[in-house]
Amino acid sequence: MEVRRFVVGPIQTNCYAVVSDGHAIVIDPGASGAAIARELGDVVVDAIIATHGHGDHVGGVRALADATGAPFWIAEPDAERATHSGSPGSLGIAYDDDAPMAERFLREGNVVRVGDASFEVIEAPGHTEGGIVLLGEGVAFVGDTIFKGAVGRTDLPGGSPAVLAKTLKRLRERIPPETVLLPGHDDATTMADELRANPYLVG
Repeated sequence: MEVRRFVVGPIQTNCYAVVSDGHAIVIDPGASGAAIARELGDVVVDAIIATHGHGDHVGGVRALADATGAPFWIAEPDAERATHSGSPGSLGIAYDDDAPMAERFLREGNVVRVGDASFEVIEAPGHTEGGIVLLGEGVAFVGDTIFKGAVGRTDLPGGSPAVLAKTLKRLRERIPPETVLLPGHDDATTMADELRANPYLVG
């Protein structure tokens, strides 16, 4: 399994492509969907997945789907929000385009497979109502739920500090310490480092 990162859009969103056996899933294409498709070349994109529906994570979905024919998957509570990503949101920023309506709604316990890799869906509301984490062997795509030393903001539509606190408690129990966390912005970290130093996860 290979993980490729593309940093896209006006607020530097991390888009990831998980490539295995000539196939890929693309996670959080916030912009530049056509360019991401070109970078992937002959790799077959099996699915485009959003960890949540904010525009900086889904603005490139439509162009990527048009270029690859891949379906778009997201948790149902965020599906409608994603379809408005081309309009200015709470921060006054408009992204590339509205995402299409999802072809599949991801739920707790679903397993997403690509090549010989698999990822379990963990529902992770708090940053938005429909946030998810994709947990694989040794790696987790955590969207804007956890950052290095911080967590996702909760003052945007769909956010809730109380709900996020409950999600973080579940993730402390679900994600093994040695897991590499790949967030929606900024640098990767590990669960062990966050359990030791992130004030939102300590204890």
